[in-house]
Amino acid sequence: MALEKYVQKRDFSKTKEPKAGRSKDKNHLMFVIQKHDASRLHYDFRLEMDGVLKSWAVPKGPSTDPKAKRLAMMVEDHPFDYRNFEGIIPEGEYGGGTVIVWDEGTYEPIEPVKGKKAQEKHLLEQLNAGSLKIKLHGEKLHGEFALVKTHGMGENGWLLIKHKDEYASTKDITRIDRSVLSGKTIAEMEKSSEKVWQYGHEEDLKEDKRKSESIVATEPEEQLEEAVETADSSGLDIAGLLKRASRSGIPEKVKPMKATLVDEPFDDPDWLYEVKWDGYRAIAIINEGEVSLISRNNIPFDKYYPVKKVLSGWKMNAVLDGEILVLNDKGISDFGALQNWRSEADGHLVYYVFDILWYEGKNLMELPLVQRHAILESVLPAGEDIVRQSKVFPASGIDFFAAAEKAGLEGIIAKKADSVYTSDLRSREWLKIKVQRRQEVVIAGFTKNQGTGKQFSALVLGVYDGNTLKYAGKVGTGFSDALQKEMMAQFRPLITNKSPFDVEVDVDKPSRFRPQRLGAKPTWLKPELVCEVNYAEVTSEGVFRQASFKGMRSDKKAKDVVLETPVDTEKTVAEADADQKETPVKKPATKKADLKLEPVRNTERKTLLNPTEDTQVKKVCGHSLKFNHATKLYWPEDKITKGEMLNYYYKVGEYIMPYLKDRPMSLNRFPGGIHGQSFYQKNVTDKAPDWAKTFDHVTDEGKVTKYLVGTDEASLLWMNSLGCIEINPWFSRAETPDNPDYCVIDLDPDKHTYDQVVEAACITKDVLDAMDVPSYPKTSGSTGMHIYIPLGARYSYQQSQLFANIVVKLVHKQIPEYTSLERSIAARKGKMYLDFLQNRPGATIAGPYSLRPKPGATVSMPLSWEEVKPGLTIQHFNIHNTMDRLKETGDLFRGVLGDGIDLEKTIKKAQSIFK
Repeated sequence: MALEKYVQKRDFSKTKEPKAGRSKDKNHLMFVIQKHDASRLHYDFRLEMDGVLKSWAVPKGPSTDPKAKRLAMMVEDHPFDYRNFEGIIPEGEYGGGTVIVWDEGTYEPIEPVKGKKAQEKHLLEQLNAGSLKIKLHGEKLHGEFALVKTHGMGENGWLLIKHKDEYASTKDITRIDRSVLSGKTIAEMEKSSEKVWQYGHEEDLKEDKRKSESIVATEPEEQLEEAVETADSSGLDIAGLLKRASRSGIPEKVKPMKATLVDEPFDDPDWLYEVKWDGYRAIAIINEGEVSLISRNNIPFDKYYPVKKVLSGWKMNAVLDGEILVLNDKGISDFGALQNWRSEADGHLVYYVFDILWYEGKNLMELPLVQRHAILESVLPAGEDIVRQSKVFPASGIDFFAAAEKAGLEGIIAKKADSVYTSDLRSREWLKIKVQRRQEVVIAGFTKNQGTGKQFSALVLGVYDGNTLKYAGKVGTGFSDALQKEMMAQFRPLITNKSPFDVEVDVDKPSRFRPQRLGAKPTWLKPELVCEVNYAEVTSEGVFRQASFKGMRSDKKAKDVVLETPVDTEKTVAEADADQKETPVKKPATKKADLKLEPVRNTERKTLLNPTEDTQVKKVCGHSLKFNHATKLYWPEDKITKGEMLNYYYKVGEYIMPYLKDRPMSLNRFPGGIHGQSFYQKNVTDKAPDWAKTFDHVTDEGKVTKYLVGTDEASLLWMNSLGCIEINPWFSRAETPDNPDYCVIDLDPDKHTYDQVVEAACITKDVLDAMDVPSYPKTSGSTGMHIYIPLGARYSYQQSQLFANIVVKLVHKQIPEYTSLERSIAARKGKMYLDFLQNRPGATIAGPYSLRPKPGATVSMPLSWEEVKPGLTIQHFNIHNTMDRLKETGDLFRGVLGDGIDLEKTIKKAQSIFK
């Protein structure tokens, strides 16, 4: 990459960054890492190569922990002299902010290569191949590192990984934060705000009046930024992320994802932290200029008209999740002011947006949290005051909590960076840690002391335990006279003679219901209203002590109010990791700290079977399964046993199950291994275990075939125990047997090379791209390739087949010399068959991640389209390397299970394009 892009982005009349430079060292290659506090703090990792500094932006900074894979987004080449650049880039210029040289030194390839020129040549070859392996000799960093190109993060996405050597450590190396040149920290360099780097030293910088006259932000987030570091997600390929997301119509009713309350803050690099706002949770739906702002229980928030007015002016269609609040003059949310808000005169209304669920026809809930954050940041209009993006802090959770406590906030939210968005779920991947003890409660009644002129003296509180309302004490402070009048107007229609509690109340008997706590005879209310209180503690009887009223909660249903008891943090965080391993994940995930693409698991699932025992009984998903002949060689040439096959499917189960669940299965059995006799079994009558789910398929002649239905990993491993090497699910589910979830184009090469399969696949993609149809390729694991198109069970098999026929005809028209549409093998005359007839009821092909009964134990592997290029082979993916690949890429095939295309519009578009 030449320096043109570098030069284009900079105005050298305003910035004094170096323009050029060449190395004078004939023996050593140089590296530098610059800490750069621009719009977001990040680290720039630069390697001398080909006369320039090849450069990557590393949001979280380098790590010496081999388990911590850091995202590194490749950016434009920088001139060699940039390695000594340190100081301040003027505000308003590209990259404006403070720079220090965090580390510098020499580097070399890990492989022994003599001579600087030979080393450069070797490294450039590795760079082009997407895998750099280097050894650093710096002042802070030492030893072996790898830069590995990722799949799915756009063409510029890489991972920076420390190798295991004597310099590996779990300590945070970035805490050594001073420059190796000036000895300054970023903060100390920034204090010299009247200086700028120029001519190799600091010189005076003219005051930027815009900055000096700017209004000081009062948001608590600004205070938190002083206490913790943030990371930059701007390097993500937003267009690529949106392209990967599955298509869907705009969701009309979405219930927010909820967080689990835990007892203390924690540190974990896989989690992100946000402010816990004290307001009303609100989903915003923006559709063709029309805006709906609704509560978690689908109650319209029309009264907050300034928010709706801002959103209605946005030129976009989107669904957002956030919190409506009123900020006081200190930038702290004031829940009481929000409750009483009627107009701008009642306080500064703000809608803090922290998630985006849908955007311009794309369902983003299946994307990882960190990718949703990046998309949200890219699409939110800049400069808005009423609608703002809630900032994310990939920081120390303990430090962040302390900063939130100091700022007077209600608490913090911890979110697993690779979490997906699951509507109406209280997830262990989102956690809340409260600075203040707060609780929603049901108003069960009120008391009024004798002689008082107030509307009431105290509220009687309750919380639900199942369907039973339990007494939770009373609250007698926190009300103004005006507020009491408003509340009493709400109480009057609900007054009743019947107590809403589960025990009979007799205020004259101290032993019943502890009436001394009430202080006066209560007036009971139907349990429909909810309020929120602060409290000092909860007694063993479930009663709030020293409660103080904070406000009414019109956004909460009384039946949903339960006593929220904090759970153990350490256990919950561990369970969140375990959930990710044990539960079939339906959507991709990643984490911001490392910005991995898909679900990234820190620990791999253990093997199920002992490879040396021939017969074993194991419990899977609560069912006891017997595994026989585990030591039998199923792939004799490769020395792979049946037990190893079973262990593979046990490990890959969480990835494969979304494509098997609820689908009838055809059992392709190889009880003697890949060279033994094989047969298909569809009917499992009297064969399947009692717990197995089955599906009765009735033919036109009235014949009934009882298919096994995929339910969980127990059903998968039961099939494997019968010798099912490959897994063959229907295209449709048992509930909608006539409506496939996807359409498949099967490229069957016959005698053609795999490079020709790749060419045909790419042409198929071009055809589908022209129609705006998403497509997902995978190797067949045998000789060909499968291309899936999501349909979302909206059409019949006949319609799917007709569409596939249109596609293959268009492909064949471009490469007729070596493709054929003839079903008969003889009629094809050795040409590649573009098979569209697989799209029929009951037809099956090997599913994603399925092993194949072929030498090498190959796997039918989902691919990114960037991987579909000459040189790709079936043998690239096998039983041995699949799990390692999945740790890096996650499931690339999830979009296949999306909402699907609009077939009518697609065919019309095809007709207009391919006349």
